[in-house]
Amino acid sequence: MKTQLYSFWRSSAAFRVRIALNLKGMAYEVIPVHLLKDGGGQRTPEYASKNPNRLVPLYTDGTHAIHQSLAIIEYLDEIQANPPLLPLSAIDRAWVRSVAMDVAIEIHPLNNLRVLRYLMKTLGVSPEAKDVWSQHWMTVGLESLEKQLSTDARVGRFAYGDQPGLIDICLVPQIFNALSVKMDMKAYPTLMGIFHQCMALPAFIEASWENQIDAEGSNPFAPPQE
Repeated sequence: MKTQLYSFWRSSAAFRVRIALNLKGMAYEVIPVHLLKDGGGQRTPEYASKNPNRLVPLYTDGTHAIHQSLAIIEYLDEIQANPPLLPLSAIDRAWVRSVAMDVAIEIHPLNNLRVLRYLMKTLGVSPEAKDVWSQHWMTVGLESLEKQLSTDARVGRFAYGDQPGLIDICLVPQIFNALSVKMDMKAYPTLMGIFHQCMALPAFIEASWENQIDAEGSNPFAPPQE
C-alpha cells in the first residue's frame, strides 16, 4: 500500500511531515482532512478510529500508523538514512531536538487551531484579542530562537550546517504562521535568512500551503531577504 499522509493544507504539524517526506524523496499520497468544514473532518468517527487524538498529521504505510509530527519525522529518518535530518554526534542531535521542540512544543501548541477556537467560541475572546494572544506567544518563542541561532557556531546556511534538517522542518511552518498574522519579522534576521534558504528548495516549496491539493489560499507574503 502506498504511504498516506492525512493532512490539512495549513496545519503546521502536517507541513513539517510533508517537508520531511519531500527531503527524503519518499512518495506519498495526501489524504485531506478539513479541520474547519462541517465541524472538522478530524472529529468524524471514521477518522477518530484511525487517530483517537483527532489531530493531523497521521502517517500510514498500510501496516503501521503514526501520529505526532516529530515521531513521524524521526521514524522516516530511521527507515531511510539519507539525507539525514539529524546530526551524527549525540550532543548535536540533542541540541537539534531541543531547538526543534522549542517550536513544536513551546510555540506551536499555544497557537494551535483548537486552542484559538476554544478562546473564541468558549471563552468569548474577540478576534482582535485572539490575534494579540497569538502574536505574543510567537514573539516570545521567536525571540528565543533568534538568540539561540544567531550565536551558535553550528548554524550555517541552515539551522544546523549547510543541509536542511529537523530544526528547519519545524521553523519554516512556524514562520508561515507568523507571516500570516502580519508579524514584523525584522527582529529575526537569522531566522529569516534560514527561512529564505529553505524556501529556495523544492522540498519546502512543494510542501507549502499553496501547493497542496486541498489548498484554499496562497502562501503568506514573505519580505525579501535583505
